[in-house]
Amino acid sequence: MIPSWDGPVPEPQVRTVDDLRRVLASPECPCSEPAYYMYRDLARRQEDRDWLLTQRVRFDITVIPPKTICGEYVKTKGHYHPENDDGVAYPELYEVLAGEGHFLLQSLDLRDIVCINATMGEKVLVPPGYGHVTINPSPVRTLVMANLVSSEFESIYSPYEERCGAAYYEMIGNQFVRNPCYGRIGGIRCASSLSDGTLGIREREGLYFLVEKRRDLSFLNHPELLKTEFRLD
Repeated sequence: MIPSWDGPVPEPQVRTVDDLRRVLASPECPCSEPAYYMYRDLARRQEDRDWLLTQRVRFDITVIPPKTICGEYVKTKGHYHPENDDGVAYPELYEVLAGEGHFLLQSLDLRDIVCINATMGEKVLVPPGYGHVTINPSPVRTLVMANLVSSEFESIYSPYEERCGAAYYEMIGNQFVRNPCYGRIGGIRCASSLSDGTLGIREREGLYFLVEKRRDLSFLNHPELLKTEFRLD
């Protein structure tokens, strides 16, 4: 059973602490248990799945139980997206279904490092050109988040692995600590979750509502055609 999901449930992909070791603040941390669970390519009914296939879009859910790893809050591994055929990197759209998430985004040139705090029902856009890590900053609540993303690419993990994680680690007490592997970088700025009406998405509408209502998701494969500029405010 996945919290906040009433559709079919496949076996999850399990990311363990060992899988995250190269991106941790303390890679020598002795624990090795599961860190989070990824349920990929979900659909409530076959007609929804067929439509998602025609759109070349995937609906996923990630479940991150509360945990600290030698003082660092549990997080996803972190990755960038490649560029499409028109030379624009693929975006991604998230919604928090339960709990609270800190979405730590960083531009490829590291000139912009952003933290977005999102709670249940709030949506977060990862714009083209940004890598991202999601952190569960709660000691007691499970973070459950859904995402819509193009199915046309493979995520790029190597920039995070080569630099031992993101530009900052979030430690117990919600302290962001600079990753020394990045050298001189700027600080973290705060940005808000997706405002009501952005990309035609209403605050009361969940991501799966967009699937059920057959909304236009072409921007996930062709962000260069979007008239509205992707921004993190």
